[in-house]
Amino acid sequence: MPELYSSRRLDQPRAGRSRRFTLDPDAFARMSERIARFLGTGRFLAIQTVIVAIWIALNLTGLVQHWDPYPFILLNLAFSTQAAYAAPLILLAQNRQDDRDRVSLDEDRARAERTKADTEYLARELAALRVAVGEVATRDYLRGELDRLAALLPADPNARPGKSDRPGKSDRAAKADRAGRIS
Repeated sequence: MPELYSSRRLDQPRAGRSRRFTLDPDAFARMSERIARFLGTGRFLAIQTVIVAIWIALNLTGLVQHWDPYPFILLNLAFSTQAAYAAPLILLAQNRQDDRDRVSLDEDRARAERTKADTEYLARELAALRVAVGEVATRDYLRGELDRLAALLPADPNARPGKSDRPGKSDRAAKADRAGRIS
């Protein structure tokens, strides 16, 4: 009689059943960038030119057995294979660069938005300060008020305020005037 409740689950695959080749996509992309960067250098072009020149010279001079006679079909095959691998690697490197540029652009946009918001905030604060300063007494205003008050004060510092404005002076004020003139 079969078991009703097996320890095995049929709706899930077995763990560790197959050992597949796993490749880190980021590591592969970094490697392809390095290759694409090397393919675009003058050093690569110089090395490739030397190899092609040696290849053609060896096949034309006959110093070695002709493994690739004149139309150089094997050399063309090597170039085609190189181009077939180089093009996708270069495209992959360009896609990674586009992704980096996009992230950089997004960061620049966010920074510009923050800067704009900060600038608008500072402009509002500056406008508020200008309004507040407009309500504060300025130096010229204070000087004008002090001059007006000084004009209201009597010329004699010993005189009482308000009594010197009357037509008749008190005895004390008259004595002080006389004493001031004598000394």
